[in-house]
Amino acid sequence: MSERVKEWLTHPFLPLFALSLFHSFALYMIDTRKIVAIDVHTHAEASCWHPHDDFRPELDEAFAKYFKSDKRPTIQETADYYRAQNMAFVMFTVDSEFNVGKRRIPNEEVAEGARNNPDVMIAFASIDPHKGRMGAREARNLIENHGIKGFKFHPTVQGFYPNDRMAYHLYEVIAEYKLPMLFHSGHSGFGSGVRGGGGLRLEYSNPIHLDDVAIDFPDNPIIIAHPSWPWQDEALSVAMHKPNIYIDLSGWSPKYFPKQLVQYANTLLKDRMLFGTDFPLITPERWIKDFHEAGFRDEVKPLILKENAIKLLGLEVV
Repeated sequence: MSERVKEWLTHPFLPLFALSLFHSFALYMIDTRKIVAIDVHTHAEASCWHPHDDFRPELDEAFAKYFKSDKRPTIQETADYYRAQNMAFVMFTVDSEFNVGKRRIPNEEVAEGARNNPDVMIAFASIDPHKGRMGAREARNLIENHGIKGFKFHPTVQGFYPNDRMAYHLYEVIAEYKLPMLFHSGHSGFGSGVRGGGGLRLEYSNPIHLDDVAIDFPDNPIIIAHPSWPWQDEALSVAMHKPNIYIDLSGWSPKYFPKQLVQYANTLLKDRMLFGTDFPLITPERWIKDFHEAGFRDEVKPLILKENAIKLLGLEVV
């Protein structure tokens, strides 16, 4: 053994380097041969680090009424649940501190959950784009030191157009690592039924605004979350035109999907459709039951349930 190798092996920073490697490769502990599906859209709804922030409870109450659910499982409870289902999942919180004023669940807590459950869980982060360069600094730290593998945005709740150059400080850091960016699209259950919609603007979540983002960041996977009602055709058009655009099928039972969404999932966009639930608002059992009855072709179902996500998330190594 050379003196240089000996010196490296006894370096005081070696444990930190090893931890960094663990953060980088933890997701590859998911055995893609054994899992039956990858849910790319689940929410961290309860923090074990901080108490629930009851600021603006009218939004929480209307949200629970809209989705007929007030479940708030912890991150570990969610991991245990998906492990029992023999599924992997992507989880994130939503940072709406600027526009809504509610304290977010820490991104670091979500990342810790993935490190504790690397056989089933992948952590995405959420950073409000209004945080500008400080948000960009946070993104780099989360990627390099906490193993974050993608980012979630909610234009309606965060109060911004996705193509606003204000957000590009954050996008540019994410682009360096070619990580996925997932954007809520279409109608929002958050704010539904609240006086004035809680001040939240639906138009921010028209997926046509992602056309500019896909042009400016062509090497980043961009995921349009949900059937994009009332702008489903806009979502399909952007995805047809820009090859880095994907669509996740979360937030709705498949039996309510627009006909054209099923049509394109069965044909021209079959390689860029992704299984997602919006858990805990919709369970994978319910979603998959309705999926098998919604007109999807048998040869397309494995692509949507698992294979497209394996490629998108870089999970080929098991």
